Amino acid sequence: MSNTTVSLTGVPLSVDFHHPEDYFIFIFQIVFASTTVLIAGTVVISILATRALLIQNRFIFMLNTSLCDTLVGMSVYYLGLFDVVDWGYPPRNGTFYILNGLLGVNMLTFMFAQFDRYFAVCFPFFYARFLTRHVIIGFNIYCWIYSYGFVLARNILPLASATQLYVFSIVVFQMIVFIKVIMTVKLYVVARFQVERDPPSAEKESNKESLRIIIFVVISFLVLWCPSIVNIILRYFGGGVTFRNEATNIFVNMARFNSLCTPSVYIWGSPALRQAMIRTVWARVCPRCNRRCCIPFHLD
Repeated sequence: MSNTTVSLTGVPLSVDFHHPEDYFIFIFQIVFASTTVLIAGTVVISILATRALLIQNRFIFMLNTSLCDTLVGMSVYYLGLFDVVDWGYPPRNGTFYILNGLLGVNMLTFMFAQFDRYFAVCFPFFYARFLTRHVIIGFNIYCWIYSYGFVLARNILPLASATQLYVFSIVVFQMIVFIKVIMTVKLYVVARFQVERDPPSAEKESNKESLRIIIFVVISFLVLWCPSIVNIILRYFGGGVTFRNEATNIFVNMARFNSLCTPSVYIWGSPALRQAMIRTVWARVCPRCNRRCCIPFHLD
Protein backbone atom coordinates (compact mmCIF):
# COMPACT_ATOMS: atom_id res chain seq x y z
CA MET A 1 0.00 0.00 0.00
CA SER A 2 1.43 3.40 -0.92
CA ASN A 3 0.91 6.89 0.37
CA THR A 4 -1.14 7.59 -2.74
CA THR A 5 -3.91 5.50 -1.23
CA VAL A 6 -6.87 7.84 -0.99
CA SER A 7 -10.17 7.93 0.75
CA LEU A 8 -13.47 9.17 -0.62
CA THR A 9 -12.24 12.69 0.12
CA GLY A 10 -9.25 12.28 -2.18
CA VAL A 11 -6.77 13.01 0.64
CA PRO A 12 -3.84 10.55 1.01
CA LEU A 13 -3.43 8.61 4.24
CA SER A 14 -0.99 9.91 6.82
CA VAL A 15 1.46 6.98 6.46
CA ASP A 16 2.56 4.79 3.56
CA PHE A 17 2.74 1.50 5.53
CA HIS A 18 6.27 0.77 4.31
CA HIS A 19 7.61 0.44 7.85
CA PRO A 20 6.29 -1.25 11.02
CA GLU A 21 6.06 2.08 12.84
CA ASP A 22 3.59 3.27 10.20
CA TYR A 23 1.09 0.67 11.38
CA PHE A 24 1.67 1.70 14.98
CA ILE A 25 1.06 5.40 14.18
CA PHE A 26 -2.13 4.66 12.26
CA ILE A 27 -3.55 2.31 14.91
CA PHE A 28 -2.56 4.72 17.70
CA GLN A 29 -4.52 7.55 16.04
CA ILE A 30 -7.64 5.38 15.76
CA VAL A 31 -7.41 4.17 19.36
CA PHE A 32 -6.67 7.65 20.69
CA ALA A 33 -9.54 9.26 18.78
CA SER A 34 -12.04 6.57 19.83
CA THR A 35 -10.98 6.60 23.49
CA THR A 36 -11.12 10.38 23.69
CA VAL A 37 -14.59 10.55 22.14
CA LEU A 38 -15.83 7.78 24.43
CA ILE A 39 -14.52 9.26 27.70
CA ALA A 40 -15.05 12.97 27.01
CA GLY A 41 -18.40 12.34 25.33
CA THR A 42 -19.57 10.38 28.35
CA VAL A 43 -18.67 13.31 30.61
CA VAL A 44 -20.64 15.70 28.37
CA ILE A 45 -23.74 13.50 28.39
CA SER A 46 -23.53 12.92 32.15
CA ILE A 47 -23.33 16.63 33.01
CA LEU A 48 -26.07 17.63 30.56
CA ALA A 49 -28.39 14.91 31.90
CA THR A 50 -27.82 15.73 35.58
CA ARG A 51 -29.35 18.97 36.82
CA ALA A 52 -27.53 18.69 40.16
CA LEU A 53 -24.26 19.12 38.26
CA LEU A 54 -25.44 21.79 35.82
CA ILE A 55 -26.34 24.20 38.63
CA GLN A 56 -22.71 24.22 39.81
CA ASN A 57 -20.38 26.65 38.06
CA ARG A 58 -17.37 24.35 38.08
CA PHE A 59 -19.26 21.70 36.15
CA ILE A 60 -20.10 24.25 33.47
CA PHE A 61 -16.37 24.65 32.88
CA MET A 62 -16.01 20.86 32.86
CA LEU A 63 -18.83 20.65 30.31
CA ASN A 64 -17.17 23.20 28.04
CA THR A 65 -13.74 21.57 28.12
CA SER A 66 -15.21 18.08 27.72
CA LEU A 67 -17.23 19.23 24.70
CA CYS A 68 -14.00 20.57 23.18
CA ASP A 69 -12.22 17.33 24.04
CA THR A 70 -14.94 15.30 22.32
CA LEU A 71 -14.61 17.39 19.18
CA VAL A 72 -10.81 17.14 19.33
CA GLY A 73 -11.16 13.36 19.46
CA MET A 74 -13.44 13.44 16.42
CA SER A 75 -11.00 15.72 14.58
CA VAL A 76 -8.23 13.13 14.97
CA TYR A 77 -10.15 10.83 12.62
CA TYR A 78 -9.17 13.33 9.93
CA LEU A 79 -6.04 15.07 11.23
CA GLY A 80 -4.45 11.84 12.42
CA LEU A 81 -5.45 9.40 9.70
CA PHE A 82 -4.84 11.54 6.62
CA ASP A 83 -1.93 13.50 5.23
CA VAL A 84 -2.75 16.84 6.82
CA VAL A 85 -0.65 19.80 7.91
CA ASP A 86 -2.95 22.21 9.71
CA TRP A 87 -0.62 23.38 12.47
CA GLY A 88 2.07 25.32 10.58
CA TYR A 89 3.17 26.72 7.24
CA PRO A 90 2.58 25.85 4.53
CA PRO A 91 -0.74 24.08 5.30
CA ARG A 92 -1.62 20.95 3.35
CA ASN A 93 -5.12 19.45 3.15
CA GLY A 94 -5.88 21.61 6.18
CA THR A 95 -9.13 22.72 7.76
CA PHE A 96 -8.31 26.45 7.76
CA TYR A 97 -7.26 26.04 11.44
CA ILE A 98 -10.87 25.30 12.42
CA LEU A 99 -10.16 21.98 14.12
CA ASN A 100 -7.00 23.19 15.84
CA GLY A 101 -9.01 26.17 17.11
CA LEU A 102 -10.58 23.77 19.61
CA LEU A 103 -7.28 23.68 21.47
CA GLY A 104 -7.48 27.44 21.93
CA VAL A 105 -10.98 27.15 23.40
CA ASN A 106 -9.68 24.64 25.93
CA MET A 107 -6.73 26.80 26.88
CA LEU A 108 -8.90 29.85 27.63
CA THR A 109 -11.49 27.78 29.49
CA PHE A 110 -8.82 26.36 31.81
CA MET A 111 -7.63 29.88 32.62
CA PHE A 112 -11.14 31.12 33.46
CA ALA A 113 -11.77 27.97 35.51
CA GLN A 114 -8.68 28.73 37.60
CA PHE A 115 -9.93 32.24 38.37
CA ASP A 116 -13.37 30.80 39.12
CA ARG A 117 -12.01 28.42 41.75
CA TYR A 118 -9.75 31.10 43.23
CA PHE A 119 -12.60 33.58 43.76
CA ALA A 120 -14.98 30.83 44.92
CA VAL A 121 -12.65 29.82 47.74
CA CYS A 122 -10.95 33.11 48.67
CA PHE A 123 -13.84 35.54 48.13
CA PRO A 124 -17.04 33.48 48.59
CA PHE A 125 -19.38 36.45 49.20
CA PHE A 126 -18.16 38.34 46.13
CA TYR A 127 -18.33 35.11 44.14
CA ALA A 128 -21.89 34.29 45.18
CA ARG A 129 -23.10 37.80 44.37
CA PHE A 130 -21.39 38.61 41.09
CA LEU A 131 -20.16 35.39 39.46
CA THR A 132 -23.56 33.91 38.77
CA ARG A 133 -24.32 30.96 36.53
CA HIS A 134 -25.15 33.28 33.62
CA VAL A 135 -21.82 35.09 33.98
CA ILE A 136 -19.93 31.78 33.97
CA ILE A 137 -21.82 30.67 30.86
CA GLY A 138 -20.88 34.00 29.28
CA PHE A 139 -17.19 33.38 30.00
CA ASN A 140 -17.41 29.98 28.33
CA ILE A 141 -19.14 31.44 25.27
CA TYR A 142 -16.44 34.12 25.10
CA CYS A 143 -13.78 31.39 24.86
CA TRP A 144 -15.43 30.15 21.65
CA ILE A 145 -15.97 33.63 20.20
CA TYR A 146 -12.38 34.74 20.86
CA SER A 147 -10.77 31.54 19.54
CA TYR A 148 -12.79 31.35 16.35
CA GLY A 149 -12.72 35.10 15.81
CA PHE A 150 -8.96 34.72 15.70
CA VAL A 151 -9.28 31.78 13.30
CA LEU A 152 -11.57 33.81 11.04
CA ALA A 153 -9.19 36.78 11.03
CA ARG A 154 -6.24 34.54 10.23
CA ASN A 155 -8.07 33.10 7.23
CA ILE A 156 -9.34 36.31 5.68
CA LEU A 157 -6.29 38.55 6.18
CA PRO A 158 -3.51 38.75 3.58
CA LEU A 159 -0.55 36.45 4.17
CA ALA A 160 1.71 39.17 5.60
CA SER A 161 -0.95 40.33 8.07
CA ALA A 162 -1.90 36.75 8.92
CA THR A 163 1.76 36.02 9.72
CA GLN A 164 1.89 39.04 12.04
CA LEU A 165 -1.31 37.88 13.70
CA TYR A 166 0.23 34.43 14.14
CA VAL A 167 3.27 35.95 15.88
CA PHE A 168 0.96 38.00 18.10
CA SER A 169 -0.95 34.83 18.99
CA ILE A 170 2.28 33.15 20.09
CA VAL A 171 2.98 36.06 22.44
CA VAL A 172 -0.57 35.96 23.82
CA PHE A 173 -0.32 32.20 24.21
CA GLN A 174 2.84 32.52 26.29
CA MET A 175 1.21 35.19 28.45
CA ILE A 176 -1.75 32.91 29.11
CA VAL A 177 0.58 30.05 29.99
CA PHE A 178 2.45 32.35 32.40
CA ILE A 179 -0.85 33.37 34.04
CA LYS A 180 -1.84 29.71 34.33
CA VAL A 181 1.43 28.88 36.09
CA ILE A 182 0.93 31.72 38.58
CA MET A 183 -2.68 30.74 39.24
CA THR A 184 -1.70 27.10 39.71
CA VAL A 185 0.78 28.11 42.42
CA LYS A 186 -1.82 30.35 44.07
CA LEU A 187 -4.45 27.61 43.99
CA TYR A 188 -2.00 25.15 45.52
CA VAL A 189 -1.25 27.61 48.34
CA VAL A 190 -4.98 28.12 48.90
CA ALA A 191 -5.63 24.37 48.94
CA ARG A 192 -2.62 23.66 51.17
CA PHE A 193 -3.10 26.33 53.82
CA GLN A 194 -6.43 28.17 53.67
CA VAL A 195 -8.87 25.33 52.96
CA GLU A 196 -7.15 22.97 55.41
CA ARG A 197 -7.79 25.48 58.24
CA ASP A 198 -11.53 25.59 57.56
CA PRO A 199 -13.77 23.56 59.89
CA PRO A 200 -15.02 20.22 58.54
CA SER A 201 -18.03 20.66 56.27
CA ALA A 202 -19.46 19.59 52.94
CA GLU A 203 -18.37 22.93 51.45
CA LYS A 204 -14.79 22.33 52.58
CA GLU A 205 -14.70 18.91 50.91
CA SER A 206 -16.22 20.36 47.73
CA ASN A 207 -13.60 23.13 47.65
CA LYS A 208 -10.77 20.65 48.22
CA GLU A 209 -12.06 18.42 45.45
CA SER A 210 -12.52 21.24 42.93
CA LEU A 211 -9.07 22.70 43.68
CA ARG A 212 -7.45 19.28 43.39
CA ILE A 213 -9.09 18.68 40.01
CA ILE A 214 -8.16 22.05 38.49
CA ILE A 215 -4.57 21.82 39.75
CA PHE A 216 -4.10 18.35 38.25
CA VAL A 217 -5.76 19.40 34.99
CA VAL A 218 -3.60 22.50 34.55
CA ILE A 219 -0.37 20.68 35.46
CA SER A 220 -1.11 17.98 32.88
CA PHE A 221 -1.96 20.72 30.36
CA LEU A 222 1.37 22.48 30.92
CA VAL A 223 3.40 19.26 30.80
CA LEU A 224 1.78 18.10 27.55
CA TRP A 225 1.82 21.52 25.87
CA CYS A 226 5.31 22.76 26.79
CA PRO A 227 7.20 20.73 24.12
CA SER A 228 4.87 22.03 21.39
CA ILE A 229 5.23 25.62 22.62
CA VAL A 230 9.01 25.40 22.62
CA ASN A 231 9.07 23.84 19.16
CA ILE A 232 6.75 26.53 17.75
CA ILE A 233 9.03 29.28 19.08
CA LEU A 234 12.16 27.56 17.76
CA ARG A 235 10.58 27.08 14.33
CA TYR A 236 9.71 30.76 14.15
CA PHE A 237 13.42 31.59 14.63
CA GLY A 238 14.51 29.03 12.03
CA GLY A 239 15.14 26.06 14.32
CA GLY A 240 12.94 23.41 15.85
CA VAL A 241 11.73 20.14 14.39
CA THR A 242 9.59 19.81 11.27
CA PHE A 243 7.32 16.79 10.82
CA ARG A 244 5.77 15.26 7.73
CA ASN A 245 2.17 15.73 8.87
CA GLU A 246 -0.06 15.95 11.93
CA ALA A 247 -0.03 12.21 12.59
CA THR A 248 3.78 12.07 12.87
CA ASN A 249 4.09 15.32 14.85
CA ILE A 250 4.83 13.99 18.32
CA PHE A 251 4.50 17.44 19.91
CA VAL A 252 1.03 18.06 18.49
CA ASN A 253 -0.01 14.55 19.52
CA MET A 254 1.18 15.27 23.06
CA ALA A 255 -0.89 18.48 23.11
CA ARG A 256 -3.95 16.60 21.85
CA PHE A 257 -3.41 13.91 24.48
CA ASN A 258 -4.51 16.54 26.96
CA SER A 259 -8.03 16.01 25.59
CA LEU A 260 -7.93 12.48 26.98
CA CYS A 261 -6.23 13.35 30.27
CA THR A 262 -8.62 16.17 31.22
CA PRO A 263 -11.94 14.23 31.28
CA SER A 264 -10.13 11.30 32.90
CA VAL A 265 -9.05 13.60 35.76
CA TYR A 266 -12.62 14.88 36.05
CA ILE A 267 -13.91 11.34 36.45
CA TRP A 268 -11.15 10.41 38.90
CA GLY A 269 -11.61 13.52 41.04
CA SER A 270 -15.38 13.87 41.26
CA PRO A 271 -17.50 11.15 42.92
CA ALA A 272 -20.68 12.99 41.88
CA LEU A 273 -19.63 12.91 38.23
CA ARG A 274 -18.84 9.19 38.47
CA GLN A 275 -22.27 8.48 39.91
CA ALA A 276 -23.91 10.57 37.21
CA MET A 277 -21.99 8.67 34.52
CA ILE A 278 -23.12 5.33 35.89
CA ARG A 279 -26.74 6.40 36.18
CA THR A 280 -27.12 8.26 32.89
CA VAL A 281 -24.77 6.37 30.55
CA TRP A 282 -23.28 3.10 31.71
CA ALA A 283 -26.44 1.83 33.39
CA ARG A 284 -28.10 1.89 29.97
CA VAL A 285 -25.21 0.00 28.41
CA CYS A 286 -24.64 -2.39 31.31
CA PRO A 287 -27.69 -2.93 33.59
CA ARG A 288 -25.42 -4.60 36.15
CA CYS A 289 -23.77 -1.20 36.72
CA ASN A 290 -27.17 0.22 37.65
CA ARG A 291 -27.76 -2.50 40.25
CA ARG A 292 -24.37 -1.82 41.81
CA CYS A 293 -24.95 1.93 41.93
CA CYS A 294 -27.57 1.84 44.67
CA ILE A 295 -26.18 4.81 46.63
CA PRO A 296 -28.44 7.89 46.52
CA PHE A 297 -27.10 10.76 44.45
CA HIS A 298 -25.55 13.62 46.41
CA LEU A 299 -24.13 16.97 45.48
CA ASP A 300 -20.41 17.03 46.10
